[in-house]
Amino acid sequence: MNVLIKSATIVDSKSDFHNDTCDILIENGIITQIKDNIETPQKTKEISHNNLHVSQGWFDSSVSFGEPGYEERETIANGLKTAALSGFTDVAVNSNTNPVIDSYADIAFLKGKSQGNAVNLFPIGALTKNSEGEDLAELYDMSNAGSVAFYDYQKPIRNPNLMKLALQYASNFDGLICSFPQESQISGLGVMNENVMSTSLGLKGNPALAEELQIVRDLFLLEYTGGKLHIPTISTAKSVELIRNAKKRKLDVSCSVAIHNLVLTDDALKTFNTRFKVLPPLRTQSDCNALIEGLKDGTIDMVTSDHNPLDIEHKKIEFDYAKYGTIGLETAFGALNTIFTLKKTVDLLTKGKERYGLTSIPVAIGQKAKLTLFNPSEPYTLTKDMLFSTSKNSIFEDHEFKGKVYGIYNNQQLVIN
Repeated sequence: MNVLIKSATIVDSKSDFHNDTCDILIENGIITQIKDNIETPQKTKEISHNNLHVSQGWFDSSVSFGEPGYEERETIANGLKTAALSGFTDVAVNSNTNPVIDSYADIAFLKGKSQGNAVNLFPIGALTKNSEGEDLAELYDMSNAGSVAFYDYQKPIRNPNLMKLALQYASNFDGLICSFPQESQISGLGVMNENVMSTSLGLKGNPALAEELQIVRDLFLLEYTGGKLHIPTISTAKSVELIRNAKKRKLDVSCSVAIHNLVLTDDALKTFNTRFKVLPPLRTQSDCNALIEGLKDGTIDMVTSDHNPLDIEHKKIEFDYAKYGTIGLETAFGALNTIFTLKKTVDLLTKGKERYGLTSIPVAIGQKAKLTLFNPSEPYTLTKDMLFSTSKNSIFEDHEFKGKVYGIYNNQQLVIN
């Protein structure tokens, strides 16, 4: 499909056209012209929207869909459509499925299901067989099939020797090992942040210490093995400090933070609403401030929506028994755009690709067109009818945002809301 994007402000610090308002002509998937004004050629679709902005395609490093096994939560097809309408051209998909994605055939299944889509799906294989934390999964085989990392989604690896072996083994083929930062003996049955709020609500607390102890352990193991480690969704101020110091020691470590952990605190749980039950839990305002500072100085490498669709039967129950998780693709841009400048927001949404072996493509003549289209200034309040996901478990329902996504152009396909 040939497309002419009219009067779009380009937000891309790696482009010669950064901050310019131009027309962009795309022919056979390649950007052929970027000029002040381009006449619409024949058989070309013209795109014109209010306050239209364009950037490199966005990337999310932690997305769950459900299929196979939990299609009632989300299918791959609708999940990828949701990602596209939320501005994401690339998503790394967790093995949060039934059965767990832990073999060559499983990775091939995910790749096959996403074939021909506007959004590129990059599978994350399970680190251990069936994500049970006992034996390593077929890491090398999954890497050959297209797995970009290995992670038992939100399940800590209790056995330090297993983590040591994973780091050593994966270093033979430059594999990225992900370790969920929670020491399960310390976290116990905690369902929210251990703090004054958990005491006043009478809910069992999950202390910051549980996260920080696991990070310290994994950093020592990384220093010993010389492997390649990613720590997903950190949530405490001390975690930021630990990783900052590790990077100063030149350890090959990266980390991410879930966007909701930047915006919301454990005060949100006052109403016992299970929408706010997430893992890691919402922490304190001082933790939020430290996480934001960690993003500003580069200690935290990337943000993620940590998109995790859950059906109503798993959320509309007593707080102790509700599952952890929130959807987040649809609200990622609007939430970040209320905290950071537009340039920083777009920068954060396009970071992390290289860590997962992907390539960033600038908005430039002669380059493949992989673009996100959005309006950064439109305010709105999120309601359920705005959500594209099958499951509606959004932590940000009724929250005020700034910034609307129009859609994407990628793989010679235009997906516009």
